[in-house]
Amino acid sequence: MPTQDIAGTTALVTGASRGFGRGIAVALSQAGAQVVGVARDRAQLEDVRAQLGDTFTPVVADVTDPVVAGRLIDRYRPRTLVLNAGASPLSRPIHRHTWETFSRNWEVDVKHAFHWIREALLAPLAPGSTVIAFSSGAALNGSPISGGYAGAKAAIRFVAAYAGEESQREGLGIRFVSVLPKLTPATGLGEAAVAAYAARAGVDIPTFLDRLGTTLTPEQVGKAVLDLAADPGHDRAAYLLAAEGLSALG
Repeated sequence: MPTQDIAGTTALVTGASRGFGRGIAVALSQAGAQVVGVARDRAQLEDVRAQLGDTFTPVVADVTDPVVAGRLIDRYRPRTLVLNAGASPLSRPIHRHTWETFSRNWEVDVKHAFHWIREALLAPLAPGSTVIAFSSGAALNGSPISGGYAGAKAAIRFVAAYAGEESQREGLGIRFVSVLPKLTPATGLGEAAVAAYAARAGVDIPTFLDRLGTTLTPEQVGKAVLDLAADPGHDRAAYLLAAEGLSALG
């Protein structure tokens, strides 16, 4: 199946100011897309714009606000929508969580994905558009010291799959894909998780990282998103992402 040209199209990335989101914004910009980056930290967004120039439009906003989702989708009509934003979980075993800390990723990650995916269907985005929602490898194996994080990330995978079914039923031609990146110390969230799990295992961080294998980087995540957005042949509902690349999930 032929690839779609990203150049000249609009891509919108949530959580674009750092980590995976920044790597994704850079990859899409370098491929010729006009990237709209949404995050709460103005200074970090301006730093991305300093790197990417006029190909990057920063938007300071709360991505969990449904008004923001509807307004930005209506305004920019992205061909590629990447839902990457999320909260860092509190690294504690289950009995040391409160309901508020346990449910944090439901209130941020899932809520954000739900609002933006809903608006993508309602708009609807143009046929041939792609919505990529970031879940986590924790959705497959759990994350016992991250509260409700793993369950929230599993819910994002389900929401994206449900949206894909609705797109097919209505003949909208919008692809919905969830990506489940493996644990990596290359982001702030991942670095904290690696330190917490190394301590839980009673080993130092280098030993724990050796067990994890090759580190997944934001640059590799950006390349993977670019591949998904440009190649309609990636027609599975979910993909595990490791340093070695994308692997389709059943």
